[in-house]
Amino acid sequence: MPPSAMTASRPLLLYADASGRILEHPFLEMTGSSAGHITRPSPKELIPLPEGSELFRLPGRYPIGYDRRTKRYQVLTRDPYNPHRGVEAVAAFIAPAHTQLYSAAYKTRQDAPLLPLFAYTAVGWADGGFVAAAVRIDPDPRQDFKNFDRDAIARNARRRMRRASSNRLLQHLGKCALTYGCPAARNLFMNRWEAPLPTSPVCNARCLGCISLQEESGLCATQDRIAFVPTPEEIAETAVPHLLKAPRAVVSFGQGCEGEPLLQGKTLEASIRLMRRETSRGTINCNSNASLPDVVARLADAGLDSLRVSLNSAQPQFYHAYYRPRGYGFDDVVRSMQAMKSRGRFVSLNYFVLPGFTDDPEEFRALCALLEKAPVDLIQMRNLNADPEWILSSVGFQGKGKPFGILRLMDRIRDRFPDVRFGYFNPCLDPEQERQGRGGHENL
Repeated sequence: MPPSAMTASRPLLLYADASGRILEHPFLEMTGSSAGHITRPSPKELIPLPEGSELFRLPGRYPIGYDRRTKRYQVLTRDPYNPHRGVEAVAAFIAPAHTQLYSAAYKTRQDAPLLPLFAYTAVGWADGGFVAAAVRIDPDPRQDFKNFDRDAIARNARRRMRRASSNRLLQHLGKCALTYGCPAARNLFMNRWEAPLPTSPVCNARCLGCISLQEESGLCATQDRIAFVPTPEEIAETAVPHLLKAPRAVVSFGQGCEGEPLLQGKTLEASIRLMRRETSRGTINCNSNASLPDVVARLADAGLDSLRVSLNSAQPQFYHAYYRPRGYGFDDVVRSMQAMKSRGRFVSLNYFVLPGFTDDPEEFRALCALLEKAPVDLIQMRNLNADPEWILSSVGFQGKGKPFGILRLMDRIRDRFPDVRFGYFNPCLDPEQERQGRGGHENL
């Protein structure tokens, strides 16, 4: 079966029974949701569930299937094999490098709890296996499940942590790799590809979907935020060996285990200069909310190669409702993007994908207007990790038109902006390293 699309057969609906087992329905077909618009994914919108994905039961939510006999969508409330028992909806947390095309379709009960901070992709059963409404958006294997040898990562991490026992950043990243299984931290200790450089324990936004600090009483942050600001020397000691040796080396400020890196602008600037004093190899990137354009300009002048700007929406009212910024606004984000491009640097969007919202006609028009004003090189189509209904309600979204569909949205963007690429990861911008190909790693 090709990895990009399914056969023409319609997959069956999945549900969880009262004991937690995930089963396929005998005849109801799989459906998907685009911000409440229920649909049947087409064969080209389905792929075999990628290795490394997870299946979730969705408490307090009834699955919605399609009955071909009646040609109607049906809410499933009872187990077809045991009508005395209830059921729950099922979703997939899709593996990295994949973008969801539809959310799981379900009806939420009044007593349903808020869903944790994951993405909930529509999933079904066809031809003897699980299928998901998703597309592989980036061929880069840097976070593929098969590429992680846990024993080798543990050995390398402990060895390097012993060698740099006084480097607080290395010790923090060791915990990220060994406790949380962070793919970026794991790749640091495998001396390959993209490595993380968290620096900031504080933030100037209060994102609804923040994974390192939560004010929402019904949510739990998925990982600990860094509790200190590393020195420029600690950062350089962590980054320089990676830049010198790793294939397709990238080091990135701005990780899930920190706040906003631009708030540590002086530290970042000094560390970038230290790195570039040692080597011109590799790419120095910053993942950011792009709130401080003057800081962005200074970092670019110091040697920052690329900026990835996180964005849930190109419409200021939805942006502000999600990020809840303190001391900056959407216009500052635009100015940061312009500051990087005016210096000939690389800019990408970390565009949070939520089917039905991201591909809403008004959002498309707003994104096009943004790209006209502040051009980018790459749009990273990363899934929004949050309860879809909660997010849409919290930002006050009420779609007025029919969603395009995520695939059609990307086609429209390509037509309007042919130079813009789509992907998932921060690219290595070093031409010599890109010519070396996309494989291989070295142990420390």
